[in-house]
Amino acid sequence: MKYISTRGQMEPVGFLDAVMTGLSPDGGLLLPESLPDVSGRLEAWKELSYPELAFEVMSLFITDMPADDLKELIEKSYSVFRVTEVAPVIPVGDLHILELWHGPTLAFKDVALQFLGNLFEYILEKRGGELNILGATSGDTGSAAIYGVRGKPKIRIFVMHPKGRVSPVQEKQMTSVLDDNVFNLAVQGTFDDCQHLMKSIFSDVAFKTEYSLGSINSVNWARVLAQMTYYFYAAFRVQESTGAEEVQFSVPTGNFGDILAGYLAAQMGLPVHKLILATNENNILSRFFNTGEYSLSEVVPTLSPSMDIQVASNFERYLYYRLGKDAGALRDMMDSFKAEKSLSVPLNANGVVDDLFVAGAASTAQTLATIKKYHEEHGYMLDPHTAVGVAVAERFAEGRALSPKAPRTARRAVPTICLATAHPAKFTEAIEQAVGAAAHHPVIDALADAETHCDTIANDETAVRDYLVTKTRG
Repeated sequence: MKYISTRGQMEPVGFLDAVMTGLSPDGGLLLPESLPDVSGRLEAWKELSYPELAFEVMSLFITDMPADDLKELIEKSYSVFRVTEVAPVIPVGDLHILELWHGPTLAFKDVALQFLGNLFEYILEKRGGELNILGATSGDTGSAAIYGVRGKPKIRIFVMHPKGRVSPVQEKQMTSVLDDNVFNLAVQGTFDDCQHLMKSIFSDVAFKTEYSLGSINSVNWARVLAQMTYYFYAAFRVQESTGAEEVQFSVPTGNFGDILAGYLAAQMGLPVHKLILATNENNILSRFFNTGEYSLSEVVPTLSPSMDIQVASNFERYLYYRLGKDAGALRDMMDSFKAEKSLSVPLNANGVVDDLFVAGAASTAQTLATIKKYHEEHGYMLDPHTAVGVAVAERFAEGRALSPKAPRTARRAVPTICLATAHPAKFTEAIEQAVGAAAHHPVIDALADAETHCDTIANDETAVRDYLVTKTRG
């Protein structure tokens, strides 16, 4: 399997080179040349454990690594999760909650970043050299990435977060890791500013090469690939328990990476009825799927800070498919977006952007009400990001019949799987507002008196470059 850039101006590369490249030199994002059709393999996959299923999915896209090495990496990556299932599915009321927060940092990002951290280490052992990871985080990516590479030889990690715009727990998780290879930077700006700084620095190919820069953000294809597994895994569990032919997923998203993994799984043959895209007040993505218009506005701070994003970095990958894989048309569109801060696509014959997607936004008040409702009615605590997904899912939870040919008496709604992206203890303020008491987890409680280190830095590319140069040269 080879990988190409969405902007079409890079020679195809293998998977391991794609991982080390991160962002393409032409400014685009890497994607596989083709997506395999796995519809004929689904029955055989249903009985597999999570690591076994991850191997089956990933091995279709990783063809330049020995199978035994890939299996070992997968086993190593998921052995650190607190439950053997890795991503259990819990029935809660009429919904099914896919718990993705059982990794080291209690966030869904661990599913991909434990694998990516081990993958980086593997590649450096095989090829030599060193890697300086530059990342931007709106909250959970930073700590998950840091925990994925902390203490690993030949790797340094530099994580930028918007100063004062991540939750106190998210900040503490990042800044309490004091390993010599970990550097936290609090940028005086928004997450979009951090992401822009990262992309601008990566676009300087000479600088990127000289300082061996790599990416842990979801611009790195390995992140999206690792996340695809849990869509298959959750669908199989729910199909088994309900007898459904199809399922639908509700995904709280800001950067479009998590829901992109579901989109690609559906393209490969997973029977997905709908992808329910859920945003908070920063609703650029839900507006797009409802109107075809993608236009910037100001970032609004919310109780779900990991979604306080306007420019969704993975959205370009979706647009590539939406434009019929026309790299030239995509380049023109992205150039226009850079200049005009907006873009649009025509609605299809059904009057929507994409028949697979429905979308909605949940306000802060709706998010808090949803947390309270599920705590009181079901004894289940949602973090504010997951609550956004659940609130929007309830608007689309009816789905449709299992089969149009089934007798009316045998018809049931399509089961809805809501992705739970973090443990509620990571967002104490929101939980206390919603239910009047804090959520707890031993991992979070242990951070209370932890020593921290973080450097505040200007929202300035030169300042970030200078910091990198100073730290990498020792």
